[in-house]
Amino acid sequence: MLDWLRFISVPLTGAEAGKQRQSAREPGDGGGKEEGAALGPAPFRPQHAAQRARCLPAATMNFFKTKPRAPPDLVRGLRDAIPRLEAGAPGGETRRKVRPMPRVCARDADDAGDRGRDQEPAADQGHPLRRRRCVACPSPAPALTECGWADPLPELVAQLATETYNTDLLFHLVTHIAQFEFEARKDVVQIFNNLLRRQIGTRHPTVEYIAGKHDVVFAALAGYENEEVALNTGMILKEMLKTEQLAKILLYSDKFYNFPNYIETTTFGISCDAFANLKETLTRHKPMVAEYLDKNYDRFFASFTTLILSGNYVTKRQSLKLLGEILLDRANFSVMTRYIASEANLKMMMNLLRDKSKNIQFEAFHVFKVFVANPKKPPQIEAILRRNRDKLLTFLKDFHNDKEDEQFSDEKQFLIVQIQGL
Repeated sequence: MLDWLRFISVPLTGAEAGKQRQSAREPGDGGGKEEGAALGPAPFRPQHAAQRARCLPAATMNFFKTKPRAPPDLVRGLRDAIPRLEAGAPGGETRRKVRPMPRVCARDADDAGDRGRDQEPAADQGHPLRRRRCVACPSPAPALTECGWADPLPELVAQLATETYNTDLLFHLVTHIAQFEFEARKDVVQIFNNLLRRQIGTRHPTVEYIAGKHDVVFAALAGYENEEVALNTGMILKEMLKTEQLAKILLYSDKFYNFPNYIETTTFGISCDAFANLKETLTRHKPMVAEYLDKNYDRFFASFTTLILSGNYVTKRQSLKLLGEILLDRANFSVMTRYIASEANLKMMMNLLRDKSKNIQFEAFHVFKVFVANPKKPPQIEAILRRNRDKLLTFLKDFHNDKEDEQFSDEKQFLIVQIQGL
């Protein structure tokens, strides 16, 4: 830009013009220079460049600005660039990654991209990603967003969303998120979540789109297999599970039964996130889940029992707690009736009451009480309780007496009375 300023004609002051005319008339000083040497370009002085730059009209300066790209162009550009992210072997030095856009005003985003090309020659698709996010994401403060824009126009959001669906960009974003740098991954999550929340009247266009593209849901779930991006894809999955239509896709698929593996074999943080999404799937949309559990009772509880018997303390405790929530939910009455009619389930809870962890004992108690409180106990359940009557009474009288919980004390006393009456 500074070189350009030297060739732009800017009116000089009277003193400067006089000096230039004088130097043009006077010959060289005898030092071997030709007469025309004085007419060559003057040495470049930064202060003169700055002065002349201030004199440039706005129209001249706008000539050098890049025209902002339309939302559909941003989407297509990002979509076309994603397959080229892998420029080298995984883990190699030549491997390319998407970078986020620098924290600059969005109106100057294209100029910032031009200024940064000399410093960052690698393929950088973070710029259109961040600008796309600025269009997709409404600001909590209408006057200013992170990118410096006010709230995007609905027409721009509609154009961006339509092109996103047409190019299957959401699927490619979630499947290639491992090639994105840390900040860019957060941008992907925000784009996903805001498009999922987008509503036109009673319709959720992005939800309708993903409902016809099940692979987007399954790709987000499979993110738990990569610890670098598991928490990012977990946030995307959680947002999708808030919608019954998308939660049903996952629940009724075989891939739903990958949850126990992700919970048991991953690191602590990823395991907790996977369990949170399992719980979200099983507790948010109660009528739909109740219907599923009724139809798939045997398969579900065969899988879920492996979590209850897990050797991991956190997994065992949280699974018992979730089981109690499921059984005590009115929507799952038929499932509860079926569960508490099983001898194997009762024996499992009685064994867990004697677990070395008091917290495990406490969670098992809340499931065990359902067996005892059932007014219509099946004969096999009543027979087990009657056989162990004296042992249970002795055990319950000393069970967690140090716990200052009035509701727990009342429930324990109720069970003692019920067992005494067998």
